[in-house]
Amino acid sequence: MNETVIDGWGDASEVVMRLAGSWSFSRIVTGHATMEGVAVVMPSDDGAFAYREQGHLTLANGTTIEAEREYIFRRGERGFSVFFKETPPRLFHEISLFASGGGALSGSAGHLCDLDHYQSAYTFFPNGRFVVRHAVSGPRKDYTMVTTYRRQ
Repeated sequence: MNETVIDGWGDASEVVMRLAGSWSFSRIVTGHATMEGVAVVMPSDDGAFAYREQGHLTLANGTTIEAEREYIFRRGERGFSVFFKETPPRLFHEISLFASGGGALSGSAGHLCDLDHYQSAYTFFPNGRFVVRHAVSGPRKDYTMVTTYRRQ
């Protein structure tokens, strides 16, 4: 068995294609907020996949607001790249996936945004759910954000 093939997700190069569809998600921004929402991943004409999420963000003080975010995913040979949806798209990070404990596919990458550092990790579980974790530290930001996705 190829070290990057996991039941439910296939080979690491297939993960982005298997993201297509609708996902419910639950997010915790440690000490700052929680969010519940829906993310939709759709293929685009250029071979990329458009990610759009919408949901209710509840701040630590109890205030709830509507929130949304968009990214562009592009498949790679051993994983994928994530871009901010801008014109032109700007690279957020590139993730190479490897088999990890419990039969999952995992990968991580770092990203410097001005003086703040983002360390991101993706884990794709055999049961079809996946988790994205961003640990952010620097002079302007200090939090961990963990998002769990389940197919709708």
